[in-house]
Amino acid sequence: MVWYDIFYDNIEFLIVLSGYLLLILTSGMMVNKIVNYISKKEGVKKVTQDEKDTGFIIGKCENILILTFMLLGAYTALALIFAAKTIVRKEDMSRNSLYFLSGSMINVTYSIVVSVVVKSLLEII
Repeated sequence: MVWYDIFYDNIEFLIVLSGYLLLILTSGMMVNKIVNYISKKEGVKKVTQDEKDTGFIIGKCENILILTFMLLGAYTALALIFAAKTIVRKEDMSRNSLYFLSGSMINVTYSIVVSVVVKSLLEII
C-alpha cells in the first residue's frame, strides 16, 4: 500500500481533525479582533482578565460542542449550548451585555461557518 492510499483512506478523519484544530486554534483570535474593535467604541465597559480567561475556556468548549453537533446533525442541540451559556454567564451579561453577547454570537457564528465547511467537504468526498 502506498502513502496516497493511506491518506485517501483517512481523508475524512483528517478533515474532521482539521476542523476541530481550526476552531480551537483560531476562534479566540477571531473573537478578540472583533470584540476589541467593538470595545473601542464609547460607552463599552472594560472587561477583567479573569472574565476574558473564563470566556476563552467556555468558548473552546462551545467550539467543540458546536462542531460535534453539526457533524451529528443534531441542530436543535445548538440551542441548548446557547441557552446554557446564557444561564451560566447571566451575571456577566447583566453587567456588560454588549461584550458578552457579541463575543458569544461571534464565536457561535464562526463555529457554525467552520462546521458547515467541514460538513460540505465530507459530503464531497
